[in-house]
Amino acid sequence: MDPAEYDLMDAAEDGMWWYRAAHARVLDALRARPGADGPLLDAGCGTGGLLRRLAAEMPALPAVGLDFLPQAAGRAAAKSGRPVTAGDTNSLPFPDASFGAAVSIDVICHAGVEPARALAEFHRVLRSGGTLILNLPAFEWLRSAHDLRVHNARRFTRDGAARLLAEAGFTAIQGRYWNSLLLPLMVLQRKVLQRRPDAPSDVTEFPPWLDASLHAVSELERRVAGVGVPMPAGGSVLMLATRP
Repeated sequence: MDPAEYDLMDAAEDGMWWYRAAHARVLDALRARPGADGPLLDAGCGTGGLLRRLAAEMPALPAVGLDFLPQAAGRAAAKSGRPVTAGDTNSLPFPDASFGAAVSIDVICHAGVEPARALAEFHRVLRSGGTLILNLPAFEWLRSAHDLRVHNARRFTRDGAARLLAEAGFTAIQGRYWNSLLLPLMVLQRKVLQRRPDAPSDVTEFPPWLDASLHAVSELERRVAGVGVPMPAGGSVLMLATRP
């Protein structure tokens, strides 16, 4: 991403409802499928929000971050207190079978990432029985100025992401859409209110009342999903897979 987008992320990710919602779902997935023994890799960790939340909620789980931009890696290390390396998801700078689990939030979609190559790298650095958790932006028809600002080159369906994971050698693949109840507002924001090509990204600090309302809706959806009710569509798709 552009350095300015990292600045926005750094300022917003601890409080903005979307980051809190995404991180909560990743933590839920890790609790449900912790993976193999060993540390966790946060690939594309940005400025370290998820690493800091992991340190707070799963302090016994060692975690390592990686981000392409050295300045972002430095911010993430300072914010989280976890080791963070600057590097490329297409060629992870770690030995084979280094990690028991790996997480990557909105990275495989990036213009600088080759999905098949990156997934092969995740497969390589995970141990047998390791868990891979991917969050991805959903549906090409949702493409907007936001994608341009954060350099998203592609959006995914659940089935399309599952095929990529299977082709990379992963098994026990599961996927679910989220940010579903707020999808109509997302369409309104991106396709109507901010449809101009030079519109800013959605990463910003919302007024407290609006942020709290959006987060409350997201948490309601999370509780519904927690009892097994699937969502047919959403702004994002969360994928889980195992390295056999």
